[in-house]
Amino acid sequence: MKARRIREPRTDRIFLICVYLLLTVFLLVVLLPLLYIVASSFSSPEAVSSGRVLFWPVDFSLRGYEAVFQNPQIVQGYVNSLFYTVVGTIVSVVMTIAIAYPMSRRTLVGRNVVMTAILFTMLFTGGLIPTYLVVQSAGLLDTRWALIIPQAIGVWQVIIARTYFRTAIPEELVEASQLDGCGDLRFLWSVVIPLAKPMIAVVALMYAIMQWNSYFDALIYLKNPDLFPLQLVLRNILILNTTGGGAVDASVVIQRQQLADLLKYSLIVVASVPVLLIYPFVARYFTKGIMIGAVKG
Repeated sequence: MKARRIREPRTDRIFLICVYLLLTVFLLVVLLPLLYIVASSFSSPEAVSSGRVLFWPVDFSLRGYEAVFQNPQIVQGYVNSLFYTVVGTIVSVVMTIAIAYPMSRRTLVGRNVVMTAILFTMLFTGGLIPTYLVVQSAGLLDTRWALIIPQAIGVWQVIIARTYFRTAIPEELVEASQLDGCGDLRFLWSVVIPLAKPMIAVVALMYAIMQWNSYFDALIYLKNPDLFPLQLVLRNILILNTTGGGAVDASVVIQRQQLADLLKYSLIVVASVPVLLIYPFVARYFTKGIMIGAVKG
């Protein structure tokens, strides 16, 4: 006999339909602007300026990307951003684990006081000028470390890591390792880190995106153009192509403005590709890691 299929109540079906409709709306809200940006980046400057581009390239052209990569600072900016992202993420993840794991151990004396001090920095900061003075006193101005050290630890990431260590690493496992003669560092390296891969992937993704998209710190702390990250280089290119006056001929002015309009979309695509390439490799950890502490047992 065929198993009878359990019929869902009408209210559940209506609820699922509403959920799918809402998700479809959210998908369109996110997807349509992306399609418009990509289509505009592969269109001609005249088509972009005249507003004829919608979701498909008009007068297919690579002029925007040619204009972007003809600038030698673009490649240097890519290299700098990759350095800041890779090295900054490694430093941030290591420091986050180093401070979050001890905070999760009940045997640490004064951990609540230290955690309160850490949370205080999330609510209250010294401001831009005191931070600049600290960076200047540390001798980090106009160096690569000015973009890595001041933002090395995120309080929210510390909270996520501490919560994961408290819920996913039982005290019995720690006691068993101690009976076997395992020290704290060996236990952290051999047991805790392998079990914390989902959390580490989520925290690393957060730090990587923050480092890749950061430009304000570079604008404040860096003067050497060879150290500029990609975001700051792209900002300068947009400004130069938008406000680069001096042209008397009206046709030249129009062409520069059209190229500037096209560059906006090409630069967005160029700056977004690395993050879009990295995300699929950590997406499988993201759902598990973002649910840290939500389900117990």
